[in-house]
Amino acid sequence: MTAARFPGDLCLVAGALLALWQAAVRRGAARRTRALLLGPGPAHGGAAARAAAARGWAAVRDRPEWLCLPAAGAIALLGESPLPLVAGAAAVPLVRRRLRAAARRGEREALAGRVAALCEATAGELRAGWQPGRALAYAARRTGALGPEEARVLAAAGFGGDVPEALRTAARRDGAEGLAGLAACWQVAVDGGAGLAAGLDRLETALREQNDRREALRAELAGAWATVAVLATLPVAGIGLGAAMGAEPLRILLHTPAGGACLVLGGALEAAGLWWAARIVRGGSGDAE
Repeated sequence: MTAARFPGDLCLVAGALLALWQAAVRRGAARRTRALLLGPGPAHGGAAARAAAARGWAAVRDRPEWLCLPAAGAIALLGESPLPLVAGAAAVPLVRRRLRAAARRGEREALAGRVAALCEATAGELRAGWQPGRALAYAARRTGALGPEEARVLAAAGFGGDVPEALRTAARRDGAEGLAGLAACWQVAVDGGAGLAAGLDRLETALREQNDRREALRAELAGAWATVAVLATLPVAGIGLGAAMGAEPLRILLHTPAGGACLVLGGALEAAGLWWAARIVRGGSGDAE
């Protein structure tokens, strides 16, 4: 194929990549010249390279959704079409949304575990003879379960304030719902003289069992998620197989009307199927994300 057949947008992308490559070559030549004139400095050069690599990996770890763009660029170069770049750019916010939902889910589950640990630690300190306010303060600083409401809760516990109301306010965070149970135990213990440690033991057991059920359900649904992932990769595997057989699937999909129609229809069906399968699995796990 000649360069005249390339779309104009692809030529712009290729030109930008070539300019970046030439700039990198010139920068490398300048570094080699400085090394010859000023000395090799291998330790400093190695440290700089390691620092640059660490920054690159940190950027990828913090924003992994941007990996969609280089992957789409590679497909665009292979298929000689800017359409994969457009699809890659459209995929970035979708991937970012899913990654953030997964991060929120992890934070919620970690906070639920810290709330259970708070109940356990508070009950242990109460049995050791500590006063409720001091026991709660020690357990809160040890577990970090109260989050931004910690100062308010501990102030209420230390100066005779409304501790149950402060705990209910802290329980409004996603994952900290168990603090509402702690507030109920505290209120019953203060108003009725019931044993706070015994109530916290029962609450901690209930929270642990809830977390264990969630983990068991996630383990049972791992097979369903694996099936969804395999189904999602089948079209990509089919395109790779066609390319290995010499059928030029990218050219047909990106440069012919029939192929374009098949690509649009197949992409829509693939997205709908993945959305529906993921919805079923998340519905089974009780996850609203």
